[in-house]
Parts: sequence; structure tokens; C-alpha cells
Amino acid sequence: MTKTLDGKAPASLSDVFAGGRRLLLEAGALSMFANLLMLAGPLYMLQIFDRVLSSGSMETLLFLSLLTAFLFICMGLIETARDAIVSRAAAQFEQRLEPVIFNLSMDAARMGLYGAGQPARDAQQVRQFLASRATVGFLDSPWSPIFLLIIFLMHWLLGVVALTGLIVLLLLARLNERLSSGGVGGAQKGAGEAMSLLDDALANAPAVDAMGMREPLSARWRRRRLDSDATFTDATDRIGAVTAAAKSFRMLLQSAMLGAGAFLAVRNEVTPGVMIAASIIVGRALAPIEMITGQWRSVTLALNAYRRLRTFLSAQPASRQAVSLPKPSGALDVEALVVQPGPDAPPILKGISFSLSPGEMLGVIGPSAAGKSTLARAIVGASRRLRGAVRLDGVELEHWKPEDLGRFIGYLPQEFDLFEGSVAENISRFHENGTDEDMVRAAMAAGVHKMVSGLGEGYASQVGPRGRRLSVGQRQRIALARALYGEPMLVVLDEPDSNLDSEGDAALAMALKQLKARGATTIIIAHRPSATAFVDKLLVLDNGVVRAFGPRDEVLRGLEQRRVIPITAPTRTAGMDNG
Repeated sequence: MTKTLDGKAPASLSDVFAGGRRLLLEAGALSMFANLLMLAGPLYMLQIFDRVLSSGSMETLLFLSLLTAFLFICMGLIETARDAIVSRAAAQFEQRLEPVIFNLSMDAARMGLYGAGQPARDAQQVRQFLASRATVGFLDSPWSPIFLLIIFLMHWLLGVVALTGLIVLLLLARLNERLSSGGVGGAQKGAGEAMSLLDDALANAPAVDAMGMREPLSARWRRRRLDSDATFTDATDRIGAVTAAAKSFRMLLQSAMLGAGAFLAVRNEVTPGVMIAASIIVGRALAPIEMITGQWRSVTLALNAYRRLRTFLSAQPASRQAVSLPKPSGALDVEALVVQPGPDAPPILKGISFSLSPGEMLGVIGPSAAGKSTLARAIVGASRRLRGAVRLDGVELEHWKPEDLGRFIGYLPQEFDLFEGSVAENISRFHENGTDEDMVRAAMAAGVHKMVSGLGEGYASQVGPRGRRLSVGQRQRIALARALYGEPMLVVLDEPDSNLDSEGDAALAMALKQLKARGATTIIIAHRPSATAFVDKLLVLDNGVVRAFGPRDEVLRGLEQRRVIPITAPTRTAGMDNG
């Protein structure tokens, strides 16, 4: 697998973590100083009990107090710096992974894979864990054995008591892992499924209300939420019980250390100062383990998210080397194209082959479910193919740089949506370096300049989420302008007239004439021959197979004579929702 972090190729998580390794090493070094300074408290108590109280020296007391205060201030500053470094390491992890995650999630969504947005949520989950107190606990945990050794040096019995407590807390942490790992993961999965159902319902809110589906969908959503909440509550209860047990045991252990120290002090084997110091040190030795145990839910969520991210990244195929190429003339070659939606699904396209010269206009017709939209997606590189090749000017699409290829291709999908932002931003494809002249030129080419100018704020008008502030006809016309932005040399339009009124149809006809006039290679997906009045050639697709291909009039005569394929008119909704 190619391992880069520029967002253009998959990367392994080890590569991503390598970038923050220096910051984590710095945080670890600061943890070392912070833990060393933590000994200031026990040493202060040791000196108070063993030197100051016996000598009655106020000067010694003042000096020790000022020195200890200074050391604790230094410790506080060091811990503040360490926490800031940990937070920056977590942010850097997400920033380095975000471009890769976005591109790979887009690829997964393009192939119709379920849960394509989950990797982004997983990256956020890992980032939150890295910035949490649990990470500090892991940084402090290597010092627990050192503190334990110090206690052994004070007296072996105190060391045995502390070691016993450490072992018990480790066993409780292990028990916490076994009790919570499955429950937290299952609850997280159930919550994700419930959220997906809610997102689908919100995206189709008008249809949900119109057909009385709100209550049944609400009931299904609540059932999923209740199942997830029940699993989560059960796991949280178990985690809470173990965490409470760990906290209670640590307090008991500190009391046991005081008791053991008192026993040894009575026998004159240790001083009272050692008794107090050992109790403080054992608390510090056990604090990281107790902290990790208390944060075990976030640890489990982060581990599950990390495993999913690792699986997601490792499953991506190696990327091909892409280079910058000059603007194409529009020559298109499709050779033995086979598209399969999934490993267990039958192919949708079965060996499609045809060629178009620069400037030719092709109409693709056929019955429903013939594979027309799949062919359109494959031609623009939006659908991963199993076999075959799609070449633009003799170069396979994978060998073009995606940012270059995007400038040279215009695509209007069958299911079109706009993105939240202004009309101008949507037409210009959100390119920050685009010019107003290019944007207005695309709008005029699509015949929407007058329509956009009539909106409340013109090109600055906000379209809302998925463009829902506009009618479906307006959205389709703006999506057409987006496809024509930058004067691409290959334009693929999937049922571009499906939601247009008479004004929109006239604008579409004018746009097609202009495409033909400037020599752009154009492919129009249609249900009926009348929608392909301007095309040079027709391709008849049926059940994923080319039934006919050639000049438009010749193909139509053949269809009329043989009646080999039904031609159906598209459903039109312009009268209901194009305002």
C-alpha cells in the first residue's frame, strides 16, 4: 500500500502516529519531571516528622516549606505544558488523518458501501481519547513500578503491601476490560444504526410526512435507541461498579499502608515520617491505574475506533501513479467495461465497449435498470469497475490526477443534490481560486443566469442543506451549471430534463447546442429518443449489454423495425415542484 499523508493515497495508522511521536516523547519527558517532583510531598512529610519535630527548628521548617512550594509550582507548570502538548498531539493526529479519511470515505460512498462516514467519526473518537486524562494516565503508568521500588527501599513489608494493591488494581482493570469491551462496542454500533435511520428520515422528511411514515419510523428509531441505551447502560453499570471498587480499594490500601507503617514504627523499624511518606507514594503509584480504570469506557471506544480505522485503511487498494496531463480534446474509449456493485452481486455492466471522437454527442437509452446511470458513473470515474478500461484521450482515468480530471469533466448525476452554501459556490464547485467570470459563464451556458438573478440575493443566495431551499427544478438547473463550470471537454448528463419545465427544457436545449458548438464530447442518459434530438450517435443498453450503437437515425430505424427494446418516457415532476 502506498503510504502518504497528502490525502491522495491511503496511509497506515503507524504513519499517522509517527508524525506525533515527537510530541508524545516530549510529553513523556515532562511526565518524568512531573513524577519526580511529585516526590517533593513525601520528602517534605519525611523531613517534617523526622527532623523538624525532633529539632524544633523553625528555620528548617520555613526553608522546607518554601522549597516544597516552589517545587509544586514547577510541577504544576510542567503538567500544564504536558497537557497542552498531549492536546496538540491529538489535534495533529486528526489533522494528518483527515485528508486521507475524507478521500477514502468518498471512495467508499461512491461504491455504495454502508457506513462510509464512520471513519471520520472514528478518527474523532481516537482524537478525543488522545486528549483525555486516560492518555496522561498511560504516560504516568511507567512510574508506578519506580514508586513501588522506592517503597520497597523504605521497608520490604510496606513494599509487599503496595505490590499486593498494585496487582489487585491491575486485575480490576483487566476485569473492567472483559466486562465492558463487548457491551460498549455493541452500544456504539446500535447508536450508529439509529443515527443512520434518523438521517435518512430527515433527508426525506416531506415524503415521510406525506405518506404517514413518521410514527412507524419514529417507533423503529426509538427501538434502536432503546436497545443501544440498554446495552450501553448495562456496560456503564459494570464499568462504574469496577471503578468504584478500584477507588475504594485504593483508599483501603492507603489506610493499610498507614497501619503497616504504624506497626513498623511501634517496633522502631521505620520512622513516623516513613509511615506518612509511604502512604503518599503508594497513592501516587496507584493513581495512573485508577485513572485508566475510571476512563475505561473511553479507552474501549477508542480501541474499537482504532481497529476499525486500521481495517478501513488496510482494505484500500494501492493507488496508481497519477501525473499532470494537458487539457484533453475529449476523445473517449470504453473497452470491455464490467462494473460489479459488490463481491457477491452480479455485474451491472457486462463488457461495454464503444468510442467517441472529440466533440461527438452520444445518447444512451434503454429500459429501467439497464445500467445507464452505472455507465455514466463509470465514465466519469465515480464508480469502481471490476474489469475493462475507460480512457480519455488514450489515458486511463486512474492515470489522471483527480484534481486535473475534475476540471476536465462535467457530470450531472441522476440523483443530484446541492451543498450547503451559496448558489455561486455550488456552481463554481466550491473552488476558492475560481473567478466570478467563470462562474457566471457557466450559469449563462446552462441558461440559469436570469433565474439566479431573480432569487432574493442573486448568486449569494443560500441554498440550504442539500439545496432544499430551492425547488427540485431549480436545483437541477444549478447542478447543470455546475457540470458546465470551467468548460469541461467531457460532459455526462444523466436524465438532465427529468425535473424541468418548458423554460428549463429550452435552456437545456440551448446548453446542448453550445456544448456541440465548442466541441465538447457529451453523453446524455435518457429514457426516450426525443430527449436525444441533438445527439450524433445512440447507444442502446439493455440488461448491462450494448444492443445497438451507431448513428442516431440508423439506430432508431433499427429499433423501430426490430422492436428489440422498450422505450419508456421519464417521470416528470416539474409541475409539482419547480416553482
